[in-house]
Amino acid sequence: MTKNTNTTKHPTVSMIGFGEAGTAFAEGWADNSPIVAVYDKMLDATHSGSMMLDKIVQAKLQPVQSATEAASKSEAIFSFVTADQAMDAAHNVRDGLQPNAFYFDCNSCAPDTKRQNATIVEAAGGRYVDVAVMAPVHPALHQTKVHISGPHAKPAKRVMEALDMNVTILEGDVGTASATKMVRSIMMKGLEALMLECVLAGRKAGVDELVLESLEKTYPGFGWKERTHYNVERVMVPGKRRAAEMREVALTAEQLGLPNVMSSATVGWQDRVGNLDLDPNYKLDKDNYQARADIILKALEDAKET
Repeated sequence: MTKNTNTTKHPTVSMIGFGEAGTAFAEGWADNSPIVAVYDKMLDATHSGSMMLDKIVQAKLQPVQSATEAASKSEAIFSFVTADQAMDAAHNVRDGLQPNAFYFDCNSCAPDTKRQNATIVEAAGGRYVDVAVMAPVHPALHQTKVHISGPHAKPAKRVMEALDMNVTILEGDVGTASATKMVRSIMMKGLEALMLECVLAGRKAGVDELVLESLEKTYPGFGWKERTHYNVERVMVPGKRRAAEMREVALTAEQLGLPNVMSSATVGWQDRVGNLDLDPNYKLDKDNYQARADIILKALEDAKET
């Protein structure tokens, strides 16, 4: 991937949240960076605040003391917080929003949550944009595929393209983009949880390789071992964040009047593994799903004993 070398004036950007997605977009924008302020609630934490401060400073960005202050410094605010913090973030930027500033809500939330956030932002004079990040942020960084919807989508697209982003407008109001992401996650993150349970059971029974070989014959070309490694690693690293997202997915199904049994079960697996705070050990071979599965199994056993 090539970084944008366009020197055309771009809008100034404030960032709320500096986790996996925020840092990835900031890295992509590093050349001729538009970011003028970064706020993350971890800056207020007693034990981890200094680490977050160092992380922002090392990225050569300007940390600020509140979401309100961050919002006051730019014409485009990108919110990259966890799903359970998205509404708080919308509330916290209200008093700092410049007139007609864009608020890009990039968080993985249910459509109704996005609509509530839009009401908060619009009442404060901002322009709310429903953003769905449709793929992992690595390796594409700021060029990760995003969908947007809402009444300000067309001018918002021009702003995002000036920031060298890969954006598609979905026709419809706020909630359309997020619905696409939420419904897709029923399958994608459900598949992660299903594969995790399958491979852990396979390791315990000593038949995991036989099972994956059988699945590859049934669904040729799927790449079961490679996908198993990727999915096991993904659950290990951002499990807590993904669990928060899946709660919004389960809420989406519920609000559509459907049972959310599968989504709720996925929340359980994401939460359980995320709460183990495991090191995925990137030094392992890229296809060594077995070693990572064994790390999870041991941690689950240890958790039973405490």
